[in-house]
Amino acid sequence: MTLSSFLRWAVIGIPIGLLYSNAVEWLIHKHVLHGPGKKRGSYWSFHFHEHHRAARLNNHIDDAYRASPTEKNAQSKEAMGLAGLTLLHLPLFPVAPFFTATLVYSSVDYYRKHKRAHLDTEWAREHLPWHYDHHMGPNQDANWCVSRPWFDHIMGTREKYVGTDKELADYNRRKKRLEELNPQAV
Repeated sequence: MTLSSFLRWAVIGIPIGLLYSNAVEWLIHKHVLHGPGKKRGSYWSFHFHEHHRAARLNNHIDDAYRASPTEKNAQSKEAMGLAGLTLLHLPLFPVAPFFTATLVYSSVDYYRKHKRAHLDTEWAREHLPWHYDHHMGPNQDANWCVSRPWFDHIMGTREKYVGTDKELADYNRRKKRLEELNPQAV
């Protein structure tokens, strides 16, 4: 393989892998985790009924991310799902190495960003505002992307919340409620 053909495959495979990963992230989040996942008892219900609940109650924090990924919880199911999707695509490596390597990178990047976002609210607001908006905004059926907001923009599902008057009003209401519940904590 010549250097020019190597670069050509890299220039094609990497952006296609990034777009494909973001599309899959959007599709699974919208149509699986918020489709069958909203039904209690579904295998996918961990996402909406555990993860979303924890985030809404704890200002975007989900303490389950502090646990080992080997524990049985929503985050271990997420990690297993990402690993399964990645393994499913590995046979493509001989014919599309840059595409496949980008999918592996994207899976790791997704998990790393998602975990950090749910352990550090201010980091999430600054670096992944679209994901913070998904959990804390008024419409949890929007802003499906985690790693990058590309497909939310493409599909028209990006709804801004961070930095809006609505967010400020919600923040002040939550703060007041916390002060009433525990005046020493604030």
